[in-house]
Amino acid sequence: MANGTFGGNKPAKPQRTPLQALLYWTVVLGVWGLIFIVAFFAVFASDLPDTSKLYDVKRQPSINYLDRSGALLAVRGSQYAPPVDLDALPDYVPAAFVAIEDRQFYHHIGFNPWGIARSLVWNLSHEGGPQRGGSTITQQLAKNLFLSPAQNYRRKAQELILAVWLELKFSKKQILALYMNRVYFGAGAYGIEAASQRYFNKPASQLTVGEAALLAGLMKAPARYSPVSASDRAARRATIVLDEMVRMKAITPEQRDQAFAEPVRVSATLANQRAQYFTDYVDAQVRSLVGEPTEDLVVETTLDLPIQVAAERSVQTGVEGHKGQGVQQAALVAIDGEGRVRAYVGGADYSDSQFDRATSARRQAGSAFKPFVYLTAMDQGRNPNVMVVDEPVKIGNWEPKNYTNKYLGPMTLQTALAQSINTVAARLASEVGTSNVAATARRLGITSKIQLDPSMALGAVEVSPMEMAQAYAPFSNGGFLAKGYGIERIRTTSGKVLYDHGVDKGQRAQVIASPSLQYMNQMMRQVVAGGTGTRAKVEGYDIAGKTGTTSDYRDAWFVGYTGGFVTAVWTGKDDNTSMKRVTGGGAPAEIWHNFMAATLPRLKATPIPGGVIEPPGPAGEDPIGDILNPAAAPEGPAAETPPAGTPAPEQLPY
Repeated sequence: MANGTFGGNKPAKPQRTPLQALLYWTVVLGVWGLIFIVAFFAVFASDLPDTSKLYDVKRQPSINYLDRSGALLAVRGSQYAPPVDLDALPDYVPAAFVAIEDRQFYHHIGFNPWGIARSLVWNLSHEGGPQRGGSTITQQLAKNLFLSPAQNYRRKAQELILAVWLELKFSKKQILALYMNRVYFGAGAYGIEAASQRYFNKPASQLTVGEAALLAGLMKAPARYSPVSASDRAARRATIVLDEMVRMKAITPEQRDQAFAEPVRVSATLANQRAQYFTDYVDAQVRSLVGEPTEDLVVETTLDLPIQVAAERSVQTGVEGHKGQGVQQAALVAIDGEGRVRAYVGGADYSDSQFDRATSARRQAGSAFKPFVYLTAMDQGRNPNVMVVDEPVKIGNWEPKNYTNKYLGPMTLQTALAQSINTVAARLASEVGTSNVAATARRLGITSKIQLDPSMALGAVEVSPMEMAQAYAPFSNGGFLAKGYGIERIRTTSGKVLYDHGVDKGQRAQVIASPSLQYMNQMMRQVVAGGTGTRAKVEGYDIAGKTGTTSDYRDAWFVGYTGGFVTAVWTGKDDNTSMKRVTGGGAPAEIWHNFMAATLPRLKATPIPGGVIEPPGPAGEDPIGDILNPAAAPEGPAAETPPAGTPAPEQLPY
């Protein structure tokens, strides 16, 4: 029984030979791999995007902004250019992209398993730190053409599927050409040709080795490695690209060294980044004027680029020079007698803050509002020689005070305005009617709400620098309304005019009549000649204007003009806290002077129109004429008490 079939050991299965084992497991793994691939495609390929529109390019039209002389200010929107044939480019241009983006480009089938594995290991071991991607050029093309930028496993899986599809459908050369002609280079430029034109003002066929390396370096992060806003970082990135090109033998070490020796110069338009606040200002108006653009546009603006450069420099220098006094921001708007905006600065540094203080901010005007009080009085029959008395005054529950808490007694209206006497302005507004003062301000161009409390006489009215510039413009141009505007014409790149400011402009309204115009100009000349605005004086030119300082020194203004040209300057802090005794006759008048001293020779400025009319009645000896000496008239806001229930007025002497 021991040798029978019952109760004995089963015969051992024959062992597979190594070759049989290899074949067996190859089949098993192949079957499971096939099952995985089928399942993978079933799960992730069910909602792949439509690839039939591979060559469709959808973009927002670009808008080119020109200054009044035709110089390019800025380009907004996307810029595309006709696709470039790689054969038309120097060999080192595509080689730069392969070297830094995908060294195995010519050897993989759309994705690089080893690259993906290395990235996974790195990302898992450096969780919370900078993550690495393992995408090939083909994967990046698939993402750019068909997928959203969302970071999730489903999108990554679809990216792999589409990358393989691209490799099966196109040659490596075609894939690289599609990639270089579609990828985003920053600064609104899509594709190598648009990027070359945008950054270097030249076709891609003329790129140098260094320029090609810089553009290839942008692919990692166009904003972070921008040669405009991060030139040092961009240079370091370009150095890495050049070293990789040498390693791949795309260039020689000598070519790399030559690239180092030849500095790369970025387009002056991009490098200067001038008039960014102004471009934002007019860009917001384009669609309201012509609707949603369907083709590339050219916007001809009123801005004068050389004047704009002087304005930006004056604002930056002025803010920097008065930081110790707490000046953090400034704005400047300059318009001509027709209302054309010639210079526009919305802040000290656009790269630090894009908030536009020239039109978007509303700050109390202080004594820069007083000319509307005095003009109303002139319209009602008064003149600069009318005698008034600086003495305590009470209007309802409000008792305005002068800065020194002293009263100078009898003086002319001309002296009262030149020295920004609060009591005189408050009483004058009460006599002529605050509603009439508000009507005068609105007639000249103030569009913000004007409260009618007595404190409005001293500038408790919130306005923008643009409003103040256009409201003072009638004093400079013979008495005509001049609403500020920045766009002259909008046309397509093919030449079709879509908007023209000159069409149906009509006849301008006269908002200041004689002799009020001549009287006001006479009085505001004295503000600059011997009053609170002497720092604004520009020798050899006919200058007039008015200072403004609000309570606790929160805001300081100078608005001044010559014949057919007016500039408003504001300084302060965005949080509306106090500066350190900064008055309108200080930092703002200094900024105004520096800007106008550089600008007036270019303008070929003429005297303020309207001539001079001798006021009726003997002016006589001004009993306090010596207070026109600035040393006798200290600057600073007055201590005033507003009527009950009204906001604290911004009262200032200047």
